[in-house]
Amino acid sequence: MFIFDAHLDLSMNAMEWNRDLTLPVHELRNQEIGMSDKPDRTRNMVSLDAMRRGNIGLCVATQIARYVKRDNNLPGWNSPQQAWAQTQGQLAWYKTMEELGEMTQITNLTQLNQHFANWTKTDEKKPIGYILSLEGADSIVTIDHLDRAYDQGLRAIGPAHYGPGTYAHGTDSIGGIGTKGKELLKRIEALNLILDATHLCDVSFWETMKVYNGPIWASHNNCRTFVNHNRQFTDEQITELIQRDAVIGVALDAWMMVPNWIRGVSNPREMGVSLTQMIDNIDHICQLAGNSLHVGIGTDLDGGFGKEQAPYDMDTIADLQKIPDLLLKKGYKNIDIENIMHKNFIAFLQRVWS
Repeated sequence: MFIFDAHLDLSMNAMEWNRDLTLPVHELRNQEIGMSDKPDRTRNMVSLDAMRRGNIGLCVATQIARYVKRDNNLPGWNSPQQAWAQTQGQLAWYKTMEELGEMTQITNLTQLNQHFANWTKTDEKKPIGYILSLEGADSIVTIDHLDRAYDQGLRAIGPAHYGPGTYAHGTDSIGGIGTKGKELLKRIEALNLILDATHLCDVSFWETMKVYNGPIWASHNNCRTFVNHNRQFTDEQITELIQRDAVIGVALDAWMMVPNWIRGVSNPREMGVSLTQMIDNIDHICQLAGNSLHVGIGTDLDGGFGKEQAPYDMDTIADLQKIPDLLLKKGYKNIDIENIMHKNFIAFLQRVWS
């Protein structure tokens, strides 16, 4: 079945992890034997080859570069200008993938419909379609930079990532959006960019809901009812997004799937982390909505973690093809499964870009 993955940090892996994503996953793992600079060395799960094997023909692909102020202990760049430059390097990587015929950027309705039609009608190797998204807006030095990013093909943006940001407060922080955040949201709405609510802390989330009236989704978020952490959405937040015709992509980072996960210590099999928890999160959102129209897939695989912090019943991203059978066993009908695997996010884009 065709799959739309709403969140993959492809350029980060290529640029900061130095992975040639045109190679098969097992070759990348072999290249990393003996390396220990990243926690997921030899355990990566994503490559363009693996995506094709899993029929993941369309994704939301990120640029990501956090600006950290002097009192912020999170990793990142020491000025917004450096962060902007990093996102420009990531954009250059996507463009080189386009030149190789590995990827193709999707920025409008005509391109979206044509790509989906071309992917599903032929078995020959095809470029993977990507919608460009910015995870965390700290690299937007000025509002003018947002316009420049839009001209480069940016079509979705999350105001915050982890900690306090320039425009909003993110995961593990507390605070609102402020004047700069409101200015950014106003311009996002004017450009018809998609606002990604992922990572907004509770205060920033609800302040955003009061002033923002444009298209909104959550590319990779799970349910707080299963893991009681501010990174997850409460039922009230999920209901708010449903009422705004949003789609929520369910993620596969183990600490977001089961409680009491300890990074670097916990083991997916011992903790029982499998695709079952993804199905539970999907089902919970469907139950809140009363239908299957507001949830999809947003794996975040290789988003700073690999097999050591992912479902034990997956080896590569191609194993997302196990999800339809799991949903079928849960009692979902084929039309609902298609909605979840790709149709919801595609219909969202068709509506926003029409």
